[in-house]
Amino acid sequence: MSLDVRESVPLAALTTLGVGGPARYFAEAADEAAVIEAFRFAEARGVPLFVLGGGSNLLVADRGVDALVLRVRIRGIELLRGRGKDGGGGDTGGGGEAGRALVRAGAGEAWDDLVARSVAEGWAGVECLSGIPGDVGATPIQNVGAYGQEVAETIVEVRAIDRATGVAVVLSGADCGFGYRDSRFKRAWRGRYVITAVTFALRPGGAATVRYPELQRALASSGGAAPPLGEVRSTVIALRRGKSMVLDPADENGRSAGSFFMNPTLAPGAAAGVIARIEAAGVLAPGEAIPRYPADGGRVKLSAAWLIERAGFAKGTRHGAAGISTRHTLALVNRGGATAEELLGLARRVRRGVLDRFGVALSAEPDLVGFAPGEIDDLVSGAHL
Repeated sequence: MSLDVRESVPLAALTTLGVGGPARYFAEAADEAAVIEAFRFAEARGVPLFVLGGGSNLLVADRGVDALVLRVRIRGIELLRGRGKDGGGGDTGGGGEAGRALVRAGAGEAWDDLVARSVAEGWAGVECLSGIPGDVGATPIQNVGAYGQEVAETIVEVRAIDRATGVAVVLSGADCGFGYRDSRFKRAWRGRYVITAVTFALRPGGAATVRYPELQRALASSGGAAPPLGEVRSTVIALRRGKSMVLDPADENGRSAGSFFMNPTLAPGAAAGVIARIEAAGVLAPGEAIPRYPADGGRVKLSAAWLIERAGFAKGTRHGAAGISTRHTLALVNRGGATAEELLGLARRVRRGVLDRFGVALSAEPDLVGFAPGEIDDLVSGAHL
């Protein structure tokens, strides 16, 4: 058998949180044939198959995962069609992708390596997503986004293996149902496909996307001129580093899953009620505005980090060996030897505090894996009261 399957493999070291028990079975797939073989292995033994990406958006239960955990290692970055940063080169073809660089990356490529390559080549479209850990294959699932940009803006195709048939399929970006930190891969297609490659339409020689206020302020020294992609990338990484949102073994906040809670989005009427409740709570400083942003469908997005702080949870709050980052209240961190139960306990404290104070139920952003049915329902199904 070409697929090398191991038993009782510890998973903690394969996640950025450094938490969790072992996988019953573990294997790595360097090509699509190995992915299909993994399907057959799991089916023959009557266990689920769980795809592990870079481990950056994941909390594994202390008991581990009773499944075949598959690490997809399919590599490669290929320019299918497009031009270099000087605007010269070959024909980009017709249709909606004219003037675009179509770039296909294997699911096992490190996401930030793809961003770095794109910026170096002068391909605009993902520069604000610099410094995000994890693999390319995970980005469509979560619709990864930061600093005013989302992968949904550039994904044109997702290649995947259908678990039911073992056949490779190509799914258009338009069919993926992208929303805020959401896609059909998390909903109707959950568990159906294993992603093997993603194709992005980038803009050779295009201007950087600078629409996020914090990034705009950080780039203000550019004097109104369009900043180069490289400057945007370095600025985004600096902003992330200031919040301990880049992988750094020397950082006391480095063991995290990034943002643990999603920013809540509310219907206009519900948002007005929450804003009135915040104003009545006496938590605003003189002249302070409540952070709010327009979201899809006319909804209103609020800042989860701001709500958490105003609910009384300061940076550095501890819960056993788990804690809130000393730099960013959205990040829950492993202070050393933390368990998944401690992290869930802290998450529940934070969620309950925000709900009681402001009537907003936060939802966890990371995948919570290996937990029993009903054990984590309160953390993955946010509701706005």
